[in-house]
Order: sequence, then structure tokens, then C-alpha cells
Amino acid sequence: MNIVPVAFAFDNNLVMPACICLSSLMMNAHDSTFYDIFILHSSNSSLKCGQLDRLPLYFKNCRIRYREVDDTFANAFEIRGITVSTYYRLLIPELIPEYDKIIYSDVDVIFRDDLSAIYLDTDLSDCYVAGVNALAPFVPDLKAYYQELNLLDIGNIIYAGNIIFNSKKIREDKLVERFKELAKNKYRFQDLDVLNIACQGKIFYLSPSFCVTTYFMELSLYNKNVLTDYWTNEEISTALKKGIVHYNGQKPWKGFCVNFDIWWEYYRKSPYFDEKFYFDFFYSRLNELDQLSLWKRIKILIRYFVYGKRMI
Repeated sequence: MNIVPVAFAFDNNLVMPACICLSSLMMNAHDSTFYDIFILHSSNSSLKCGQLDRLPLYFKNCRIRYREVDDTFANAFEIRGITVSTYYRLLIPELIPEYDKIIYSDVDVIFRDDLSAIYLDTDLSDCYVAGVNALAPFVPDLKAYYQELNLLDIGNIIYAGNIIFNSKKIREDKLVERFKELAKNKYRFQDLDVLNIACQGKIFYLSPSFCVTTYFMELSLYNKNVLTDYWTNEEISTALKKGIVHYNGQKPWKGFCVNFDIWWEYYRKSPYFDEKFYFDFFYSRLNELDQLSLWKRIKILIRYFVYGKRMI
């Protein structure tokens, strides 16, 4: 049995998407994989755990444990509606001392593959963290921001939504204290900036499958040459077919976005499927749906009527 520890951090506003995220993780788990799931939450409010605690009833090869976070980041900078819980990942090496290496993921994510291989095969050695290159030089807003910040090599910035921590080395080098100090600054991208600044020079770069963002999908359609400068065609193809889909822009449960149909497919397959919620979402957006191309509408229908709802 391969034990894979995975940590998440969120508040009550994201319990529903977290349930779908965790369901997708378990739906793609190999029989030989056991997920030790940790959920970080504020000690100042009670996390609604009822639905989350149902997960091991449907999927036997996992367990869920909760870790409370104190007021360390109570006054940390918030922007774009992203709350202080985004900083909780920075405390994982201390909050979860049971493991020397651990995966962290946001919950606006759909998993489409088992994580045991990337977890076991990623040798962090002298690195603090592993992640996927954010392609910042090709995102105008990011490029301008990081050029002005002038603290990082813009070509080596990683996303913070899907990462692997070398917790042992972070603890040995007391890097969490560095995280806490950096978090006092008003960085536009919050924990992402803190991680990249503190860990620069000691980052292991993963294949794009570990974090397939909206921007990656757009580049694969309109400017694939950018991607091939970083990864092989095989890596890109694998990412598009079964990579972790990270909705780092518009959220699919709130509106139409790139790969929104994948999220809804997993929603229908999950133990948390609610027909009324599904109907209300699409009925309230009929005008938006009418504006989609014919192919996109056909794709949605195929996913629903051909694949249907998976019975758990």
C-alpha cells in the first residue's frame, strides 16, 4: 500500500467544491493507494465537516484529519477576495509533522489521475518545494508585476496551488519562520509570492500535469510554441488528457469557464450530486449557454447523455 499524504486549506465558503475535489481524488485512486488527507482550517470558526466526513464512507482507501490554524496570519494581506486561509499552506511542515514530504492542493481543482507515482518518484533532495512553472514571462500582468517587484527570476516562478513540500528540510532550515515574516508584506499574489521568494534557488520543477491552469489550456490552443519551450510534446499531451485541472480564474460552479464541463462531470459522478443544484445552475445560464459554439454544446451533451452519472 502506497500512503500519500495530501493537505488542503479552506473555509466554509469552499466546503462544497472541496467535496467535489476530494471525490475526484478518490475516484482516480489506485487500489494500492491510500490517501491520508489533512484539512487545515481556522481555530476561530467551526468548519462544517458533515459532508466531508462522509467521504470515507464511500471510498475506503482514505482518511480525513483536521488541523486547526491559530491567528498567525490574522492580519495578513487579503486581495481579490482571497482570504487568509490561503496562507495556511505555509504552516504545513509544522502542522503535519508526521510526514517529511507532503502534497498540498487548493480545492478549486479536479484530479484526473492517481498521485502515488509523482509523490513517490519526486526526489526533492536539496529543494524545499516542487511545483509547476507559472509561465510568468508570457502573462502580461504577471510580467509587469514581477518586473516591478524585482525580487524573483520571472522565468522560474511556480504556482502555489499544487505543490509538494520537502517538510523535513523546511523544518531543519526553519523556513516557516521566513514564511511568516514575508507574509507580513502586501504581496499581490500572497502565499505564491512568499513561497517563491523564500524558496528561490531550491525549487524542483514538475511536469505540467501537476497543475493544468486556465492559461495553460489557452496556450495549448493558441500559442503552443510557448509550452514546448518548457516541456516536451508528450508531457503537454499527458497534461491535457489527465493532468490536475486547476480553475485559477473563474470557478465552474459559479459560471462558464475553460474546462467547466470537466468539473460538472465529476460533480455528477460524486456522492454529493444534487439534481436541483445542477438544474438551477444551467437553467439560470441558458442565455450564456446559447452563446456557446455548436461544438461546445455538443460536447456538453455527450458528456451528460453518453457518460452519464457514475454510480458510487
